[in-house]
Amino acid sequence: MTTTRRAALAAPLLALPLAARAQSWRPPGQTRIIVPAAAGGTTDIMARILAQFLHPRWNIPVVVENRAGAGGTIGTLEMVRARPDGTTLMLGNIGPQAIAYALFRNMPYRAEQILPIAGTIAGPNVLVVHPSVPANTVAELAALLRAQPGRIPYASTGVGQSTHLSPVLMLQMLNAQSIHVPHRGSAPAQVDLLAGNVAFMIDNLTGIMGHIQSGRVRALAVTSRERNAMLPDVPAMRETMPELATYEVNTWFGLFAPAGLPAAAVTSLNAEVAALVALPETQRRFAELGGFAMHGSAEEFAAFVRSETAKWAEVIRKEGLQLDAG
Repeated sequence: MTTTRRAALAAPLLALPLAARAQSWRPPGQTRIIVPAAAGGTTDIMARILAQFLHPRWNIPVVVENRAGAGGTIGTLEMVRARPDGTTLMLGNIGPQAIAYALFRNMPYRAEQILPIAGTIAGPNVLVVHPSVPANTVAELAALLRAQPGRIPYASTGVGQSTHLSPVLMLQMLNAQSIHVPHRGSAPAQVDLLAGNVAFMIDNLTGIMGHIQSGRVRALAVTSRERNAMLPDVPAMRETMPELATYEVNTWFGLFAPAGLPAAAVTSLNAEVAALVALPETQRRFAELGGFAMHGSAEEFAAFVRSETAKWAEVIRKEGLQLDAG
């Protein structure tokens, strides 16, 4: 991991002095935070935490608006078209803000129309197998995949989702093949896995943690750079095999605004997020979600988003994936 990227994902303690300073900038009126996803997910949860934090600090209404659809591009496009005065912000994520540029043929917006402000939370996925699969380690699963190329099925929550591209990257690095079985969300994918219809999947850690604890699935590795406190005995993917030494995937979330937002607003918003993620109650909530705080300057977050965009573009290119937006 580069120094810049490490800084972008660091705990917010270093940013605390900046966050503690009084900020002179405020939005000129009621502010909305667009969520390009349905209510109830991590993107939505993070937006509502931020809105509740900003409202008393700004003494103006801060509302959350869900604009789901088309892989997050509908909500992002609405944000892009808004006036860059700080009254329209967006809580985005890895999908529409990184993966989508290479995945969709007819993207309705460009990266330069979106201004990264600050990272908020990131968290790993976890590789799990059905108990009937004769693999207790990633190396053993890799041996099975190589012995039966293109015959062992795995589930995902949908084409182009993090739960699809995480195993795609793993398979590319292992030079192995498997059968992708996409589903419409995590619940049906897990049902297929629990029934033994597919051998493995890489799902959000918190979403499948209950099945890991009950023994209905077996966890082989987390996708983050380091081990996760929720599963301290489960290795990081990069620990498991030399071929996977550079493997790292986190689903991440952050604050964005339309390009053209004044520098003073960017600095102030970045500091507000730093103050939020530094709060003990925020840290506890992140831990409950199986994630960790990611923060740095706006420039560091922008560099991180660019690196993620490039990373997934190469994975998607190698896999030959292309979808139509909308």
